[in-house]
Amino acid sequence: MAARQRSIIPMIDVNYKQFSPAEKKVADFFIANDEDVDMSASAMAERLFVSEATLSRFAKKSGFSGYREFAFEYRNQKLKKRSAMTNVTKGVLSIYEDLLNKEYDLIDEKQIDRIVKYISQYERIVVCGKGSSGMAAEEMELRFMRIGINIDSIVYEDRMRMQTVFMNKKCFVIGLSISGTTEDVLYMLQAAHRNRARTMLVTAYNREGLSDFCDEVVLVPSYQRLDYGNAISPQFPLLVLQDIIYTKYMQSNHYIKEALHGNTLKALRRN
Repeated sequence: MAARQRSIIPMIDVNYKQFSPAEKKVADFFIANDEDVDMSASAMAERLFVSEATLSRFAKKSGFSGYREFAFEYRNQKLKKRSAMTNVTKGVLSIYEDLLNKEYDLIDEKQIDRIVKYISQYERIVVCGKGSSGMAAEEMELRFMRIGINIDSIVYEDRMRMQTVFMNKKCFVIGLSISGTTEDVLYMLQAAHRNRARTMLVTAYNREGLSDFCDEVVLVPSYQRLDYGNAISPQFPLLVLQDIIYTKYMQSNHYIKEALHGNTLKALRRN
């Protein structure tokens, strides 16, 4: 039986802690890289602002005789991995790539900063959605409650309508609807707006009249009939936006929020 070829990324991962800061910079690049780049030592040293000696030390710590062997194996594995992919796999990955590229164009940094400010200011956060958007709402509750945010997710239509009674100027209400037409979500936002709550809709389709009852309309990318889930999960653009908001929020008072997150995880441990 032929010897099994070593997989490079796991080799980098298991040796990561012994890398110097400069070597970690090299490791981070090769772990994340998905481009066809000039792998020569001189070109890579210039690209990463490190010395060729750093590249050599990094390769040896990763289990190779030197950078030349590492570069050869790395390129071979990348080529084999791509050639082994089926058209279906390539198609799905290209959709994700397309959505992320669209996100770059749609994201409004100033709007994200305002949303982060609202999350900090308001006493109660309510996020609602149905179906896949409801799952994204529940994920948002789980993530933010771990860092001390008073947040509830509402995914059933009866609860959405009942909860509007309790919306007031101390609430920040977030609706998730890829289509932008989910009746119960729009009803909740309209009622919350009438009760002077801050309101926000996350959608892939900007429609006339949304700004009448939404203080913020946040646009996320869509791909064909993404709202029906027949290409990839409709949650994907919603979760990407959540990650951006969560990361921005964590940047302020980072240590306090990390400590809260750590404490909630400890509380989940049984022993």
